[in-house]
Amino acid sequence: MEQLKIGVLGGGQLGAMLIRHAIDFGLNISVMDKSLDAPCARYTSSFHLGNPMNYQDVLDFGKNMDIITIEIEAVNTKALRELSNNGVKVFPSPETIEIIQNKHSQKKFLENAGIPVAPSVLVNNKSELYGLVNNLPGCLKLCSNGYDGKGVMIIRSAQDIEKAFDEPSILEELVDIKHEISVIVARNENGQVDCYDPVMMIFNKERMLLDYQLCPADIPDETVAEARNIAIKTAEALKLTGILAVEMFITNDGKLLVNELAPRPHNSGHHTIEAAVTSQYEQLLRVIMGWPLGSTKLTNSSVMMNVLEPAASEKKNMEKALVSILGLEDVHLHWYGKKGGSEGRKMGHITITDDTVEKALSKAATIRNILKA
Repeated sequence: MEQLKIGVLGGGQLGAMLIRHAIDFGLNISVMDKSLDAPCARYTSSFHLGNPMNYQDVLDFGKNMDIITIEIEAVNTKALRELSNNGVKVFPSPETIEIIQNKHSQKKFLENAGIPVAPSVLVNNKSELYGLVNNLPGCLKLCSNGYDGKGVMIIRSAQDIEKAFDEPSILEELVDIKHEISVIVARNENGQVDCYDPVMMIFNKERMLLDYQLCPADIPDETVAEARNIAIKTAEALKLTGILAVEMFITNDGKLLVNELAPRPHNSGHHTIEAAVTSQYEQLLRVIMGWPLGSTKLTNSSVMMNVLEPAASEKKNMEKALVSILGLEDVHLHWYGKKGGSEGRKMGHITITDDTVEKALSKAATIRNILKA
């Protein structure tokens, strides 16, 4: 394999899982993150301390690379554009990242591409919400820097405005949601495109965070086909080179609406490590190396569960529970090795594979009882 110098901006668990798959191809991965405690720091001999949002840090890191990719969206696109102009391959492109970094520009791009989304309006600050009382109830989303449920709140009435975000946001029409699904799509420089089957996502409504997901999703075949088509259309409209998570709502009247995009490996694609021919991480490596896409065919049904940091008093019990879970058949634990995690933070995930989703769900119930105990 050609020994190209590959740099990754961001050193979290997504980057760590990318490194794991890079080892299979004999690829060396350099990583830049602003924390020496980032999970990737212990998995690469080429770790660079720097802020992915800082222009000079990104420029200094990237100028010695052949290829740059990302595992977070919070990166300096001005520096990435300069690197690209100087011959460094940047995947996804700085232009794609910029569109997706801001939820307003992301929404407008999707609308202009004819991709269905919930209606929304730009709100520059809290005071502007008082003039939009007739739009309530609605879902308020920060334009930038929202992740893992942070930066999203429901505004039901004028009384809720006092606690609203006081910075640029979009106020989105409150959708009558039946299901939330996600499709991971990949597209390479040659325009070859393929996507994985949709996953059904079940959220922790208190934390606004993915609790667990099911694959294949229990939705009609025609909805599966439509979701795949929307994901491919989105990737092609962006002229994507990379992988993209396309999160969607299925409304109670059966319509599909794109919720948001992530131009990188995604929580909703973790199951592909054990339950697909090609994982989302291997797929990204294939794209950035200029290789053919791998098969997205499922090999098993699966349930993927996020594991959150418990209260400090429960950490030892959590460790014992995880060891106990390892004794279960077809249960795959991924522990991210984060340091100093706060309660409720994602610390790992568990993927359960089986012949059917129902069988995997039965094991998931057993695991949940072990974790609760």
